[in-house]
Amino acid sequence: MNVLKLLLYPLAAIYNGVTRLRNHLYDIGQKSSFEFETSVVSVGNLNVGGSGKTPMVEYLVEQFGNRFPIVTLSRGYKRDTTGFRVAAGDDTALSIGDEPYQLFRKFGQKIHVAVGEDRVYAIPNILMEFPETKLLILDDAFQHRAIIPNISILLTSFDLPFFRDYLVPFGRLREARSGARRADVVVVTKCPDSLTEGEQNLIRKRIQTYAGAKPILFANITYGEPVPVRSNRPVASRIILVSGIAQAGPLLGYCKKKFEVIHHFCFADHHRYTQQDLEAIEKRFRDGGGSQSILTTEKDMARLDCPEFTEFLDRLPWYSLPVRQAFLKDGSKFDALVLQAIERASKQ
Repeated sequence: MNVLKLLLYPLAAIYNGVTRLRNHLYDIGQKSSFEFETSVVSVGNLNVGGSGKTPMVEYLVEQFGNRFPIVTLSRGYKRDTTGFRVAAGDDTALSIGDEPYQLFRKFGQKIHVAVGEDRVYAIPNILMEFPETKLLILDDAFQHRAIIPNISILLTSFDLPFFRDYLVPFGRLREARSGARRADVVVVTKCPDSLTEGEQNLIRKRIQTYAGAKPILFANITYGEPVPVRSNRPVASRIILVSGIAQAGPLLGYCKKKFEVIHHFCFADHHRYTQQDLEAIEKRFRDGGGSQSILTTEKDMARLDCPEFTEFLDRLPWYSLPVRQAFLKDGSKFDALVLQAIERASKQ
């Protein structure tokens, strides 16, 4: 392990130098950043995956969707298409990415969902196509310095906060911890319900070392009742769990409290399911005997909801588990910070 660290150290040092130089060029104006007339909210993190960005985007849509016309913009990670694209009825996770498709399945009647690697190019296209847009939510955009948001929301998970993480390839940080200073508000996600005020204060002090005197709030993940994919039957007490997310530990822990977990098919984040995967899941289901259901996440169901897997979803009792973000306290304070940023932008 020590030998491996020695080998990786030069790579981490080079990566640190490149990212610091890039940020410095933006800070001194050598690289251009753009502002737009509509309100822009950036949601992001310092590390690679697993901080709860999609639940935060969904929270913002739920909180402000009835007040402002909203468009979400993601790059569309691991999609088969390229360029700017607005989600439509014939799209799937393959054409726009699993997380944007999850948003489209959930809020497609309420908001517009767009994807585009070049967000400086994508935003003018959004405003031309949807001039009524008052709130643009950028998903996974903390490192996207070419756009100046009206408020930048930095997420960090309780299990591995950025102040205990290291730059890739040592750890999972995309840039140095000092990048947290660009945030307007920091949210510690996936906190246990039992997190005490004293524990929160200790975490807050560690974050302030890098972020400065910014609002720091704490949130957790709550799960809804499983939603049947095809039938209307209630979920069984015995389940096969299927997940392809960054950190499956909290999900598995929750399911073990609520159900008898017969087996957990644990795939990598953004896993692209295959016919062989579904056949293995079905075989495990057939071999299980007795009453049982197959439970997966909304994100995974976004990838499974495609013509290729229709027959598997039709003949087996699949369920998706809704996930929501909830603040331990001061949720109204967070909402007020976002609303103030939106209103300031509208007055400019």
